[in-house]
Amino acid sequence: MMQKERDLEWQFCQVFGEPGEEITEVDIVSAVEFDSTGEFLAAGDRGGRVVIFQRVESEDTPCEYKFFAEFQSHEPEFDYLKSLEIEEKINKIKWCNSYNDAHYLLTTNDKTIKLWKVYDKPTYERPPRTNPTATNGKLTLPTIRRSREKQKTAVPRKIYANAHAYHINSISLNTDGETYISADDLRINLWNLEISDQSFNVVDIKPANMEELTEVITAAEFHPVNCQYLMYSSSKGTIKLGDLRQSALCDNHAKRFEEEEDPASKSFFSEIIASISDIKFSRDGRYILSRDYLTLKLWDINKEDKPVKTIRIHDYLKSKLCDLYENDCIFDKFECTLSKTGDHLLTGSYHNYFNIYDIQGDREDALRIKLGRGPSRKSDNELNADNIDFTRKVLHVAWHPQNDIVAVATNNNLYLYAADDEKEDDGAS
Repeated sequence: MMQKERDLEWQFCQVFGEPGEEITEVDIVSAVEFDSTGEFLAAGDRGGRVVIFQRVESEDTPCEYKFFAEFQSHEPEFDYLKSLEIEEKINKIKWCNSYNDAHYLLTTNDKTIKLWKVYDKPTYERPPRTNPTATNGKLTLPTIRRSREKQKTAVPRKIYANAHAYHINSISLNTDGETYISADDLRINLWNLEISDQSFNVVDIKPANMEELTEVITAAEFHPVNCQYLMYSSSKGTIKLGDLRQSALCDNHAKRFEEEEDPASKSFFSEIIASISDIKFSRDGRYILSRDYLTLKLWDINKEDKPVKTIRIHDYLKSKLCDLYENDCIFDKFECTLSKTGDHLLTGSYHNYFNIYDIQGDREDALRIKLGRGPSRKSDNELNADNIDFTRKVLHVAWHPQNDIVAVATNNNLYLYAADDEKEDDGAS
């Protein structure tokens, strides 16, 4: 990880959904995830649908995906005991191991997690509508032949329900391939994929008196190498690493990653902008990437007191925090992720921009790319906060597990970009 600087030249490849078309609430993309090979890409929306795309060979662009399957994952529900509407919106998607050409995905809304199997279902030709005839005293029945065409079918194999009192914000698969965690505001549960009616509570931060509540869980993820480690972030800007070997209940964390705030810079908005919206391990598990409202932070798992890198994504918005609070944009939850080698970081922003940062580069600001266009290397000082369109926000991002391909979503559109490693290409030639 992070061995040398790579100069990536990004190129727009593809967009799903028509940019500029009228936006309907149910069509807004709410989750994006590549599978472990990168051959498949899944996107969920606020209407509870999941659409899967498959990569195809293309001579025109570095990467191209085509429609593979679509299914309705969740429906709107109503909790009569709490008089609460449960939205069908897909909060997270995670791919599981594939077996026998079938694909498995975990999807979740606020309350219910489902394990879906997507496979090619054989179809059969309709038998001829004729009565059985007797030939030489023998009864002959029409035969049913299997058609060469197959139908993409999605069926829920397991439904994991009634385990969360609060909204589910994260699901993460373990490296053992058998278990996963789900996290809500106050608890994290450990599940076995084969057991849907029982889970084990591994983190519980709910106080005896809810009036004493000072923080909530915002994201959680298993370690990508060691199955005993899991981490979770909080609205206080802290990241805690739990070790399942020490205790079945990870309330007493093994490590705590937190940067002390300068008392001179405290304001009314300090706690809000310190809340971590997303966390990711690097592929080797050595580093942790976290995103809050204004910054990206890269942590070394062996250094708890401060991040090894702090990237100021939204410095130009500091003067607009009051307006952003009034229009609720300050509560937007931006996702983040890393490249396979961990030398590049990705997160979203407003005005249809997303940011890619080369942690080995000399430049202090991120490479800012406008959706549908080429690279824009404007610094924060050149962006006028008064001209930002806060309705066009890139909240959901994903990085291909093998190649420099990123998927970024804004409203009802899903964009794909690919990069060429210019330095490596020059060296090879």
